[in-house]
Amino acid sequence: MTIVRRPSPLGELVSLRQAMDRLFEDSFVRSRPWGLNGEAGAALPLDITSSTDALIVEAALPGVPPEDVEITVEDGTLTIRAETTSERKEEDGQTLISEIRRGSLSRAVALPSGLEPDKASATFEHGVLHLRIPKAEAVKPRQIRITPTIDGQSTTTPAGEPSGGETNGREA
Repeated sequence: MTIVRRPSPLGELVSLRQAMDRLFEDSFVRSRPWGLNGEAGAALPLDITSSTDALIVEAALPGVPPEDVEITVEDGTLTIRAETTSERKEEDGQTLISEIRRGSLSRAVALPSGLEPDKASATFEHGVLHLRIPKAEAVKPRQIRITPTIDGQSTTTPAGEPSGGETNGREA
């Protein structure tokens, strides 16, 4: 004779409650400023703005020296990688809180078309990376000048002189 165990519906409710408790605790009680679930290689915070002549990327990298930051653009994707190698002194006693980020950080962002990554420039000041990627001339906004016309004739020549006037006896 075989004994079959059936799962208790009460057990499913308890596991659902535990899952909901974990969800709220992870979301509100324990904040993780460096990415989801505190994973290694977590995302780093970025600000990306677009001006008329460039795309500006700012990345917060506190405690990371500039020589440990790698910036690449490949197939329209900007990737920023950083490695923190700060050594922590092991002292007598127990660690109560350990929130300083150590290890690797990375972030990959798809770039809009019309940029010139070969002409990009980067600076690093006070733990913030400033990356400027210029826009190509073809995608920069241009102002189009309106030429006034009267009865289908332009009232100015390309040099800005009035047209339709005398030509001093010469034919145009």
